[in-house]
Amino acid sequence: MISSPEQQAVDNAIVSRRSIRAFLPTPVAREDIERLLEVAARAPSGTNTQPWKVYVLTGDKKQDLSARILAAHADPALAATHTEEYAYYPREWKSPYIDRRRKVGWDLYALLGLTRENKRGMSAQHGRNYEFFGAPVGLMFTIDRVMEQGSWLDYGMFLQNIMVAARGRGLDTCPQAAFTQYHRIIREVLELPDNEMVVCGMSLGYADPGRVENTLLTERAPASSFVKFVD
Repeated sequence: MISSPEQQAVDNAIVSRRSIRAFLPTPVAREDIERLLEVAARAPSGTNTQPWKVYVLTGDKKQDLSARILAAHADPALAATHTEEYAYYPREWKSPYIDRRRKVGWDLYALLGLTRENKRGMSAQHGRNYEFFGAPVGLMFTIDRVMEQGSWLDYGMFLQNIMVAARGRGLDTCPQAAFTQYHRIIREVLELPDNEMVVCGMSLGYADPGRVENTLLTERAPASSFVKFVD
């Protein structure tokens, strides 16, 4: 089958999407961010509820949030007082999920020259999440607490739309559940109303091609391993 230019463009935007962990300081124009989010908002949602809300952080506000979270992250006793509002990962891991989790972690650390013994180095690398990996734009996503599981599924499609639309514009992203641990700090800095719950964060900008961590290409299981055709 010969693919059309439109198909090639969409496929390329999807398959070229990666979690970028080092960004250039090159700014992203506000009008480009606004248009990207308008496009992403065409994501489907049950009965058109559109459960997403986005906070776009740049400049001093982004730096303030990063500094406050990093201060908590650097103090193990203080970090332990910050816990997630919802369970992103399973409470009990099993294969193949734990195997994939471990592999991507160690593949990244290997690229960075970090060994299992270098706990300080691994913590510092994890802390780069809270600097948005140097990206000029940080996105923070919230959802109204009244919304249920279906709306969270809708939210995932919205997030994917952002990342694919970003690739179509030559931009890169990194979706980050790491922020959820520090939702209390995020709430205070962004002055979130009580009904809003932090879903995740995301870095947005241009990938730094000279950074080794951006060469990480995670594996995907072949479709034959998770697809069953039923005639």
